[in-house]
Amino acid sequence: MSTDRAGVPSQRQVLVLPGYGSSGPDHWQSRWERDEPAFVRVHQRDWEHPTRPEWVAAIDEAVRRHDAPVLVAHSLACLAVAHWAAAYPDVPVAAALLVGVPDPTGLDFPAAAVGFAPVPTAALAFPSLIVMSTDDPYATEDFSRTCAQAWGSRLVSIGAAGHVNADSGHGPWPQGRALLADLLGGPAG
Repeated sequence: MSTDRAGVPSQRQVLVLPGYGSSGPDHWQSRWERDEPAFVRVHQRDWEHPTRPEWVAAIDEAVRRHDAPVLVAHSLACLAVAHWAAAYPDVPVAAALLVGVPDPTGLDFPAAAVGFAPVPTAALAFPSLIVMSTDDPYATEDFSRTCAQAWGSRLVSIGAAGHVNADSGHGPWPQGRALLADLLGGPAG
């Protein structure tokens, strides 16, 4: 089986799930999507006023259109993935890379984001990796550890990396590509 530059099996569909506000053109998710034909963004109706039911429904619709896709979620989309997985545990997903999971009870959590608390505590039915930063303004290290333990996810700390977005200097983010390839059991691209 061949792999693309991200180390993803070439026939595997990757669903890109941006967080609050979507991912701008310099964000690693947008760059990966431009670089890899297998990476497809899941669009939300309203990026600025997200509601859990709408975001979960968009994920469900996208996942069901593909054969066990890989999920690559950032920020608020990580919570949406956890809610989706709790609601639809039998829908196949190959794996999920969950980057910068925010605490919906945190002081900096967007007030416009509705219904993402409480955080689901059911284990995910697919392999998953949570990538956390030690100075993420939207989540403490303890919160990230709690999510990883509850969801059965492997946890990787990448040190002081902000919210792991373009604002924190994570444009192409090759380390993230390597983590995705490792999660999928393939070589880094």
